[in-house]
Amino acid sequence: MTAPQRAELARWARARLRQELGGPTATPPEGAWTEAPGATFVSLHWPHGELQGCIGTLEPRRPIVVDVAANALAAGLDDPRGMRLALPDVDHLEIEVSVLSPLTRIPVATEAEALRAIRPGVDGLLLKHRGQRGTLLPSVWAQLPEPAAFLAMLRRKAGLPADYWSPDLELWRYTTEVATDPAPGAR
Repeated sequence: MTAPQRAELARWARARLRQELGGPTATPPEGAWTEAPGATFVSLHWPHGELQGCIGTLEPRRPIVVDVAANALAAGLDDPRGMRLALPDVDHLEIEVSVLSPLTRIPVATEAEALRAIRPGVDGLLLKHRGQRGTLLPSVWAQLPEPAAFLAMLRRKAGLPADYWSPDLELWRYTTEVATDPAPGAR
């Protein structure tokens, strides 16, 4: 996917959120690429970096424009970490769309192997264990640059103790291509 296409997706996320809150009807991007299945995360931040919401999908199951719209609405309106939004708030949010690569299994049996296998600053990780799962986007490396801390947070997100390890844990990696639509006042 090209950088201009990713930028279109970020603008589309904002437009779709505006529409949902009573703004003008949003016009989705057009072209064959918009119908291709895609997995995305939409992250919404306030001007000083506070998170409004971050929701996404890990595997492509619907057209990418549909995925971005659904994730933008969920991040803005359904993420319990955020406040209740009104239409004027949308112009104060930075909107980031991350397009995910396919998931790749990392074959590891021990935590030491996992720590050697993950690529700091590059990998987004998905951890699965007996029906529980958690993921951290590659952008989280900025807050957690140490692999052990990143892995501990990943386990907590999956509902496991931070120091838990079991040979039947599954670890998957993905990368992201990111586009940001800054708050209109910040442009």
